[in-house]
Amino acid sequence: MKKLLMASAATALVAGGATAQEDPIGIGIILGFTGPIESITPNMSSSAQLAISEINEAGGILDGRMLEAVTADSTCIDASAATAAAERLITSEGISGIMGADCSGVTAAILANVAVPNGMVMISPSATSPGLSEAEDNDFFFRTAPSDARQGEVLANILMDRGIEEVAVTYTNNDYGQGLSDSFISSFEETGGTVTLNASHEDGRGDYSAEVGALASAGGDALVVLGYADQGGLGIIRGALDSGAFDTFAMGDGMYAQALIDTIGDDMNGSFGAVPWSEGEGSEAFAGLTEAAGFDAATSYTRESYDAAALIALAMQAAGSTDPNEYKMSVMDVANEPGEQILPGELGRAIEILQEGGEIDYVGATNVELIGSGEAAGTYLEYDIEDGTFSQVAIR
Repeated sequence: MKKLLMASAATALVAGGATAQEDPIGIGIILGFTGPIESITPNMSSSAQLAISEINEAGGILDGRMLEAVTADSTCIDASAATAAAERLITSEGISGIMGADCSGVTAAILANVAVPNGMVMISPSATSPGLSEAEDNDFFFRTAPSDARQGEVLANILMDRGIEEVAVTYTNNDYGQGLSDSFISSFEETGGTVTLNASHEDGRGDYSAEVGALASAGGDALVVLGYADQGGLGIIRGALDSGAFDTFAMGDGMYAQALIDTIGDDMNGSFGAVPWSEGEGSEAFAGLTEAAGFDAATSYTRESYDAAALIALAMQAAGSTDPNEYKMSVMDVANEPGEQILPGELGRAIEILQEGGEIDYVGATNVELIGSGEAAGTYLEYDIEDGTFSQVAIR
């Protein structure tokens, strides 16, 4: 099937003439450049643009067409602002695919209100809500990060393995926080753990003393924080430390940011958590690319962002089209077996193989394998915070 698509694409490209091929292909990058995860999104954007630059330096796709990154701010939490930003990318900028969005709530809003009605492919590097697995997406939505249905289980197992059997839980009051909280509590209680209190918190508040007071009254051996490192999660931890309510925190992926440690200081030592991660040849190759590019690969969702952008371009090449209605069917093809395995830094080789009618198995930076409706199988890093930095414990 892939070879037939490539053959028909080659005919169409010859018929279309050279002028059309000179037009750049817009790839939207929509991330929360402001809001509760603003400290981690710059490296996510840089990673996506790294994949785009790599392809352009190798000659582009579809017989020489260049890719062009167009960024927009999802805010992470404002669905109206996020949908307006996505609409601008499509109607004003004329993009052909979206790398994003990032946070689950705004991702769901863009998917339902913009992407599906306009027939636009989205590949999110970090929207992890289990609810997105059941979203009505008309096969336009994919993600390179695993669902929080798995993360909740991993975090529960980490706690039990450490002998922590009684916890209080606080979660950011949105799709991401609620989904991760539900997953974690279900898994934790199934393994014999006790949750003393499960309470939401709002982002953007200046005072979390009431929330911290309720959590302190409930008690527990640790406080599980399923929030964002730049807003509510940070505020809860600061309040808990200031009041002496808790001194050990188990954290979800939204809390994995060096900015959290830099802000709180040594009091974060001894806490721990989980974040989607990968290791192996692809991860090492990606680290080499980011070092040369001047940014850190070992931050949240950088690998997933590179892979998301790469998959959009490779699917276009495989389908011989920039029309999302056509290339959406090729995303799973290029992401999975069979085919020649492709690592970061080998995107030009991947384009060559597809141009020749061959098949690729994109391994990428995260050992990409898309399952089900198009989401990552995924693995997680269990980490400790020691001496003001994140320390790897194990890959789960």
